[in-house]
Amino acid sequence: MTVQTEQPAADNERTSIAFEHQEALLMEGATGDKPGLAPQRDVVVVEVGPRDGLQNETSSIPTSVKISFVDALTAAGLPVIEVTSFVNPNAVPQLADASEVMTGIRRSSATRYPVLVPNQQGFERAVAAGADAIALFTSATEAFSRANVGASIDGTFERFEPVVDSALRRGIWVRGYVSVSFGCPYSGAVDARAVISVAERLLQLGCDEICLADTIGTATPDAVADALRAARPSIPVERLALHLHDTSGIALANVEQAPSSGCESSTRLSGGWGDVHSLQERPATSVRSD
Repeated sequence: MTVQTEQPAADNERTSIAFEHQEALLMEGATGDKPGLAPQRDVVVVEVGPRDGLQNETSSIPTSVKISFVDALTAAGLPVIEVTSFVNPNAVPQLADASEVMTGIRRSSATRYPVLVPNQQGFERAVAAGADAIALFTSATEAFSRANVGASIDGTFERFEPVVDSALRRGIWVRGYVSVSFGCPYSGAVDARAVISVAERLLQLGCDEICLADTIGTATPDAVADALRAARPSIPVERLALHLHDTSGIALANVEQAPSSGCESSTRLSGGWGDVHSLQERPATSVRSD
């Protein structure tokens, strides 16, 4: 299926740009807790390409192309699109135009547009650009947390507290990522109990959704099943998500652990940037993934 959208030009004219999508992977449903979103169906597709896919690209991508990319995904019917990141532009130069992208996209009432924020400063920038959904990120291991953001796990929560408090007061939806939930480049294998301990803290902090992330692509079906079993007693199934990579070619096998745990939602990263998948858990009978 080809989705046709328009790309802003310097002279205020608009030129067409086409994006190719596989029809079966576009959207299988949407979360139903935001006014305007479609009723919940079998799967929720959370598209992270504009943020997770583009952030490591070394060639500079024009702002207008990023806007057109998001607009194409919206036109395709994606219920959730993670648009960009409001981290320090020096840390992620590719996304230094986060404000311009957020203010330039054509929003649909049927789509949620979360953005990644690292701290209160990033949050205020995001809100100024019109963000009404955010994502925070911490880690399941101390080693990765210090290497990734220069702070302990406790330190990340100290940063998050004012952010989540501000978000809740403004009615802004919050997703919390637990990085390296299935393996850490510094600490190796990660105990599921450590993962769930951090996830529980995010839930207690006030996050609407908790996402267990396979950051380095080392998750196995057994590890995914163990994490989901460990999460069930303390984290409501409808508030749990998975972010899985296909680094070892077993992402689908990992995804297939979801139905037995009640998972019903799948996210994808278009264009093949890392073959990223995410899964939101809900009572269901089937799961689809790319």
